[in-house]
Amino acid sequence: MNLPERPYAQHGAGQAQRIEAIKGRYDPVLATVAILIAGLGIVMVGSSSIAMAQGLKLGPFYFLIRHVVFVAAGLAGAVVLMRTELKWLEQRSRFLLILCFLLLAAVFLPGVGRTVNGAKRWLNLGVSNFQAVEAVKPMLIVWLSSYLVRYREDIAHRWWPILKPVGIAVALVVMLLAQPDFGSASLILAVTGLMLMLGGASLLRLFGPVVVGLPVLGVVAMSQAYRVRRMTSFLNPWADPFKDGFQLSQALIAIGRGQWFGVGLGGSVQKLFYLPEAHTDFILAVIAEELGFVGVLAVVLLYSAFFARCMQLGLRASALGRHFAANIAFGIGLWFSLQALVSVGVNLGLLPTKGLTLPMISYGGSSVLTSVAVIGLLLRVSYEVDRAQRQMARARADALPAEVVPAPVAIPATPVARPAPPRRGPRERIEPRIGETV
Repeated sequence: MNLPERPYAQHGAGQAQRIEAIKGRYDPVLATVAILIAGLGIVMVGSSSIAMAQGLKLGPFYFLIRHVVFVAAGLAGAVVLMRTELKWLEQRSRFLLILCFLLLAAVFLPGVGRTVNGAKRWLNLGVSNFQAVEAVKPMLIVWLSSYLVRYREDIAHRWWPILKPVGIAVALVVMLLAQPDFGSASLILAVTGLMLMLGGASLLRLFGPVVVGLPVLGVVAMSQAYRVRRMTSFLNPWADPFKDGFQLSQALIAIGRGQWFGVGLGGSVQKLFYLPEAHTDFILAVIAEELGFVGVLAVVLLYSAFFARCMQLGLRASALGRHFAANIAFGIGLWFSLQALVSVGVNLGLLPTKGLTLPMISYGGSSVLTSVAVIGLLLRVSYEVDRAQRQMARARADALPAEVVPAPVAIPATPVARPAPPRRGPRERIEPRIGETV
């Protein structure tokens, strides 16, 4: 008996082409969570910015339209990154690191950099300003992901592979503090340290740079009078509610008014020139006032789901040996979750004001554009991880008949017993007898 030949049981070049032709799928859960976060951002930017736009005589939907335009630009960038092979990014990671330093240095060049409210953080692009550090965050994560792959065996046992990325992060932080941008500097240090820990660096070796760096960072934080006021005013904003504690006290009033279910979308009073930066740094306070505790809980759950999905994606990539993809998923998940955590803490009065926005929710051209575009990079990671899993499953299935299924054996036919045919011939004559009935 001959067994039918499997369509993918061939070996050699034909099989390799078939396996490489297998496509992956983008993570639908990750995409859905990102869409929900960005959608909530569009709604809340529209609600929180109307009064300010009218007060500036720019039209009621000025900030909303600009926000949607930047979201659309971020979507275009996301589509490009979704179609970019991770190997291509990994090969150019060193160039991206150099570009990080060039962007941060460009803000100090006359005619290129632009100063807003005393801070030199923006690049003048003509049609709009772009905050350089927003592009530095993902590029640094890509470089650090590549570095952790190249020195994966040495990071757990030697000091130098740990000190090099820490030194680069410190150099970037120095440039950020010169702008000044203390919030982004702290975020970069935190993401770098956590990625090194996930990359295999021991806590004992990381403890040394932390012990040295924290006091230095504290001295820098206390070196400016406005930072000292921020560090002290959040502890008791009601001590000076009309000056140093004005922002936080107004945010707490908005949060208190919201109670459980809020006053209704668009019904916020604090956004009417009481709460500064209602559509950027303190947009969570407007969410709390209009949507209540339920709205804030929804925001926290969305970011928690995003972080959990990133970690799960990173673990899947690591199990397949795709360490570069795993590090990118870990890094972006840490970046978004830490920035969201700080923003929530600032709005609730648990942390001093840092100037960090809620990713994909707060208004901000460069922040929104970059954070939306980075979702495309995460989806590319999910695509390549899913493709690798499918290719491995196909390769195992192709190898299964040759290794497991025994050679076909001819099975002899078993004779089937049949009943004997009726006997044919002359029938026996029955003679009639007298007195008997036949």
